[in-house]
Amino acid sequence: MIITNKSHGGKSLNGKIAVSMMCADIAKTVETITIFEENDIDFLHIDVMDGCFVPNLQLGVDYIMQLRNLSKIPLDIHLMITEPEKKLEWFDIKEGEMVSVHYESTENLNQALTFIKQKGAVPVLALNPATSIDVIKEHVSNVGVILLMTVNPGHAGQKMVPQMFEKIKQLRKYLDSAGYDNVKIEVDGNVSFENAKLMHDAGADIFVAGSSSVFHKDMTLIEAIAKLKNSISESKITHRERNDH
Repeated sequence: MIITNKSHGGKSLNGKIAVSMMCADIAKTVETITIFEENDIDFLHIDVMDGCFVPNLQLGVDYIMQLRNLSKIPLDIHLMITEPEKKLEWFDIKEGEMVSVHYESTENLNQALTFIKQKGAVPVLALNPATSIDVIKEHVSNVGVILLMTVNPGHAGQKMVPQMFEKIKQLRKYLDSAGYDNVKIEVDGNVSFENAKLMHDAGADIFVAGSSSVFHKDMTLIEAIAKLKNSISESKITHRERNDH
């Protein structure tokens, strides 16, 4: 599956937004999803945490099943769980969804990525901040997206690890030079309005938006979505310009 960019409000948005549903008010789920649909949100990002791979518990199988019934927006299922290859069948993965598994979570990574691809979903390889991008080289041909955690996984509201801007640049440079310019970079963690612009400048394509942007406490959802889109659109470098250098 090739992930393309949509046009928002007459302006081309060279980037996609995946809203972090663990930051949403569960009592307003239907209202929130309606706003996301009306404002062209690209993915609903679902953090699945098992209390083992990360020190937290979040969003399980039943939540995902119900969410699919509430919205046609594709899911971006982020599995922060141990041995995901043994549990992927639980999630009834659908065509067009994105499903990420962590490099650090399993010794059978190719098995997990292959299963996701066979379901018609986009296999995503996720890396923790301390994991070198060198580890992707033997797996990059099997993925459509690389997810870079820009905070240590497990909790919302953390500050971005400063070195991650350079890591995004290095990953984009490697992907383009190695012939994988079609592979997208997703960023997750402290994707604020300011950071989103800088992340896009560095090479990011998909932005996981949580409490630092879309769910900003001082703005309505509609205001925050518009501001985040503008931040991404104001990036100095388009992907075509980046690939020409």
